[in-house]
Amino acid sequence: MSKGLPKRSEDYSQWYNELVKRADLAENSAVRGCMVIKPYGYSIWEKMQQQLDKMFKDTGHSNAYFPLFIPKSYLSKEASHVEGFAKECAVVTHYRLKNDEEGKGVIVDPEAKLEEELIVRPTSETVIWSTYRNWIQSYRDLPLKVNQWANVVRWEMRTRLFLRTAEFLWQEGHTAHATREEAVEETELMMNVYAQFAEEHMGVPVVKGIKTASERFAGAEETYCIEALMQDGKALQAGTSHFLGQNFANAFDVKFATKEGGLEHVWGTSWGVSTRLMGALIMAHSDDNGLVLPPKLAPIQVVIVPIFRSEEELQAVEEKAHDIMDKLKPLGISVHFDHRDTHKPGWKFAEYELKGVPLRIAMGPRDLANNTIEIARRDTLTKEMVNLGEVEIGEYITDKLEEIQSTIYQKALQFRQENTTAVDSWNEFQEVLESKGGFIAAHWDGTPETEEKIKELTKATIRCIPLDQVKEEGKCVLTGNPSSGRVLFAKAY
Repeated sequence: MSKGLPKRSEDYSQWYNELVKRADLAENSAVRGCMVIKPYGYSIWEKMQQQLDKMFKDTGHSNAYFPLFIPKSYLSKEASHVEGFAKECAVVTHYRLKNDEEGKGVIVDPEAKLEEELIVRPTSETVIWSTYRNWIQSYRDLPLKVNQWANVVRWEMRTRLFLRTAEFLWQEGHTAHATREEAVEETELMMNVYAQFAEEHMGVPVVKGIKTASERFAGAEETYCIEALMQDGKALQAGTSHFLGQNFANAFDVKFATKEGGLEHVWGTSWGVSTRLMGALIMAHSDDNGLVLPPKLAPIQVVIVPIFRSEEELQAVEEKAHDIMDKLKPLGISVHFDHRDTHKPGWKFAEYELKGVPLRIAMGPRDLANNTIEIARRDTLTKEMVNLGEVEIGEYITDKLEEIQSTIYQKALQFRQENTTAVDSWNEFQEVLESKGGFIAAHWDGTPETEEKIKELTKATIRCIPLDQVKEEGKCVLTGNPSSGRVLFAKAY
């Protein structure tokens, strides 16, 4: 393996960038601001997809697909929506190229100009609601609960692999309902689905809350979110769920005949998570040796590395390895036997440590003679010798993987608890923000002017108004004006 990673304590940003590349997760592409997700990275995303897709279907949603291109006129139908995305839109103006008559290569054919320019999808509310107008006529057509897995383009100037790229992968749910109450219930349900996925599968504790008006999704009446804390003390928005009210139904004239014979606009929601979750996964758990993956999302949960000097020794170890694999695979455990003779065991150990494989089994001729194996845990970097005559290996490995999943979550939760600080003065706010970062629970007077001023002075934003906010009288940390509860501030990705 190449030299070690940069240390998180010395340069967290460089550590992250190097880890993403060296662990074979992704790399920068030839297209500026875009990334190539490599097979190992994509296999983690696939596991995320599979679990989320199951959770969506279990809550009554179906998958569909809508166009990548959106007529420009659609975006302008919902005023705040177009204002929110205008600066990030990529626009298609022509549909044909031709050879340059001066021999300078290929140029855009000026005669192939589109009648109406097309926006490359930054999000799909407009094109989906224009479609819903054809799908919804009666209360019998509701609720309509659709999700799509897609790519989107938002023209970012400063990019970082997984966290912020010009093109990224995501899912976006779009639902239509007969009543306000039903739509709000759906919005909260999907926030809870995201929180459950983050905590139970990613091992990342999250705070559920509501965004302030200035941080709200463009075109929404309310945005619910889950916020996670990374190891460098910065927050990361891990998922959002938006109550759209009747804004898009009004914009695209989506009405339904009620049971009572009236005609009303429907109520909408939209919600989404993206490959940004990959960034959260990396930054919440990994260490200076490489990735630390929760077993539920690890492409390889167990790797078996043989120790051998001859072909005969390899064959003997391989026979025992396959016996172990035959016991693990029926339990749904993904196990890989690395019998490559092109790399030494020590090199392989370092590779799988870098890639975050939760459990590593090493075995050689001496182990075969003693009926033992060496098992190394990635999360704690501890090893133990296990006598195969004394344990049932399938049960043992299953228990270990469950223990690792729990330990990873508890470690992240403890970190968040230790890095969430309540402050009551402006000096204390600034001191904590600069010295340790993390979540800062502070009183805010509820005005966008104060929120913007704090952001301007410190680069910290209100991550959310926690759903479990305790109502308490206090004074805004900046203005001293009355406040009825604390909100969470942090610097963020």
